[in-house]
Amino acid sequence: MPRYTSYPPATQFTDAVGADAQAKALNGVVSGTPISLYAHIPYCQSICWYCGCNTGAAGRTQRLHAYLEVLEAEMTLVAKMLGGRGKLQRIAFGGGSPNAIEPIAFVRLVDRLVTMFAGNEPDISVEIDPRAFSLEWAMTLAVAQVSRVSFGVQSFDPEIQAAIGRIQPVEMIETCMASLRARGIRSINFDLMYGLPHQTNESLLGTLDHVVRMRPSRIALFGYAHLPHIFPRQKRIDAAALPGIEARFEQAAIGYEMLVSEGYVPLGFDHFALPDDSIAIAAAEGKLRRNFQGFTEDQSDVLIGFGASAISQFPEAIIQNEKNPGAYREIVGAHQLAGRRGLIRDADDQMRARLIERLLCTGRTDASCLSDDAAAMAALRQLEVRRLVVRNGSEIAMTEAGRPYARVVAALFDTTLPALGTGSLAA
Repeated sequence: MPRYTSYPPATQFTDAVGADAQAKALNGVVSGTPISLYAHIPYCQSICWYCGCNTGAAGRTQRLHAYLEVLEAEMTLVAKMLGGRGKLQRIAFGGGSPNAIEPIAFVRLVDRLVTMFAGNEPDISVEIDPRAFSLEWAMTLAVAQVSRVSFGVQSFDPEIQAAIGRIQPVEMIETCMASLRARGIRSINFDLMYGLPHQTNESLLGTLDHVVRMRPSRIALFGYAHLPHIFPRQKRIDAAALPGIEARFEQAAIGYEMLVSEGYVPLGFDHFALPDDSIAIAAAEGKLRRNFQGFTEDQSDVLIGFGASAISQFPEAIIQNEKNPGAYREIVGAHQLAGRRGLIRDADDQMRARLIERLLCTGRTDASCLSDDAAAMAALRQLEVRRLVVRNGSEIAMTEAGRPYARVVAALFDTTLPALGTGSLAA
């Protein structure tokens, strides 16, 4: 089932939509339009076996320098095309691991983005690998006025860490958090996982005990997706040690119950935040959004991605850059836009995107567009019978029991799924 960080989902991207559509979308940005930027660093100092991200080993320093030079060249090219029409709101750095590069290189990237896109103190967030974190990085993030840091924690259980190739003791994360908080960076996210090899209810609860004691501002609790045919590095994970479907469901429920009981506000189906965090406030005000960064308080409808595999999202189009870092360098080196795959969104796509986003962010949405779809209406009735949704006129709302099935309910609005019937929806 798609995660619906966009609609139509990324599975519908085609090679027929690329640089030309990207140029048209950029040229169509109206003056004063709020925009957000995303910079992808596709390298890590050490590769984790569970990872499904577009990343590789950092290796030689020259490789990183060459990539950063081209990344800056792409930023320059896009900034010229945009011509100062966008109003910069946010910058997000992801990967891979942004802290795979040198701290001074990171400061330069921030400076160049803020300068080229005329940002006035934008909100800046960074994904960090705690294994490559240092006091120098803590000071660098503070100097760069980063407002939010996200740590990939996954699990604190030593057996599980060994099984997924990511060793990072509790003390390591505690030191990272203390360094950031001492320098005024208090908005800290944890990414956790359930469904990992050898994971049990007890080991998940053990991890959550540590987490709630450290009190991060936000928590994402994702289900591990084992797809070794797509991500060969996952072949190192013992598939026989993975929890079954029922165990995964139970782990997700346990995580939800514990985090809510500890005062975290549930957002969507896999995010949580402390009540005073900006994303929880946005949710309370009905302003929660969903994009390729997941659930967010970002209100921008234009997200511009830089780097290999980065995705740019506009109301009328979604375009992904060339995934291979080497090919990406060649394309941008030839002074061309890097968009190579994507899709065009017509009025119906944009309408369904809004309905799906509202459903996932608020738990309710208008379903009048389903009235002429016999299969979708039959599936909706099955969801009603199971008390996963309730209907009030044309509006549907998920029940508390239906929250774990949010993506299933969202699929009712998805015209891209083949042979969508009540059996696949009710499973």
